[in-house]
Amino acid sequence: MKKIVMFTGLLGVIYATSCQPAKEEKEETEKYTVTSPMEVDTSFTKEYVSQIRSVKNIEIRAQERGFLQTIYVDEGQYVHAGQVLFKLMPNAFQAELLKAEAEAKAATIELQNTKALVEKNIVSKNEQAVAQAKLDQANAEVSLAKLHLSYTEIRAPFDGVIDRIPKKIGSVVDEGELLTSLSDNTQMFAYFNVSEPEYLEYQTNVKGRGNSKVSLLLANNHPLAYKGDVEVIEGEFDNETGNIAFRARFPNPDKLLKNGETGKVMMTVPMSRAIIIPQKATYEIQDKKYVFVVDKNNEVKSRNINISGEMPDLYIVGNGLAITDKILLDGVQKVKDDQKINYDFKKPEEVLSHLKLKAE
Repeated sequence: MKKIVMFTGLLGVIYATSCQPAKEEKEETEKYTVTSPMEVDTSFTKEYVSQIRSVKNIEIRAQERGFLQTIYVDEGQYVHAGQVLFKLMPNAFQAELLKAEAEAKAATIELQNTKALVEKNIVSKNEQAVAQAKLDQANAEVSLAKLHLSYTEIRAPFDGVIDRIPKKIGSVVDEGELLTSLSDNTQMFAYFNVSEPEYLEYQTNVKGRGNSKVSLLLANNHPLAYKGDVEVIEGEFDNETGNIAFRARFPNPDKLLKNGETGKVMMTVPMSRAIIIPQKATYEIQDKKYVFVVDKNNEVKSRNINISGEMPDLYIVGNGLAITDKILLDGVQKVKDDQKINYDFKKPEEVLSHLKLKAE
């Protein structure tokens, strides 16, 4: 029995020993694909987070204090320039106007009587001048009373959409209190921030800007149907961020865009001698991009790279790689740092020919 057990154990050792070299040989003979970065003149679309604002957006406030008597519009309603939106109780202002008109009438009569006395040389012309001044002052009071009365009707200064109405009928409204907001959404502004290097490139490389039109990607990741134009650049940089604000104007005939929305401005940025690599040659750790660089001893070394742009299937490398470097293309999740590998080298032109690339 002991002989049988010993024989069985010996067979197990022989089997394990015979399998080990085969496994190690398999690991050593596995080949990976390696390529190099490629330098090209190309362009890519860069996304900029943007805030969308109406070309015209104002607050409608009360110009007098009083009771809110009538609300003629509803929230979200489209209104026209000059349309009455709200009315404050006008009684007090009507009374002031009647009083001012009565005083103006009395001043008119007094002036007529004074003129008659001047013609008869009973009073001097100075008396007539004083009477004329009183009439002018009374007429000014009438105009002022009419102005105050007109403030009881709040009208739309331009065509637009009414925002929320916080006050209800019967509320006491103070002078300057917010009644609603009015937005003209026929055209919209999209504000987005650009870094200083990008700003300098945009300003100096006028011919190389590419397409002057920009697109707008909405919050649902659907593009706006209409292209926009970059119009205005702010006068100074933000000291905290180092960015400067750009503004693009977009037509909005469908009224899809509203004041306060967010989106992404998609700007085509041309690049000369850009270094590009396939996206699948990279891996990510804590929001940082890495590649495996193959050294002269065929060992892979992880290297952090900076990505300055992105295209379908491709990254534009800002720094961290040279076109003479060799990078691991396939198997980045299999290898480890300092691991020695066998590989086949593929020319970057061959690799990129199977990927999406817009080259010039």
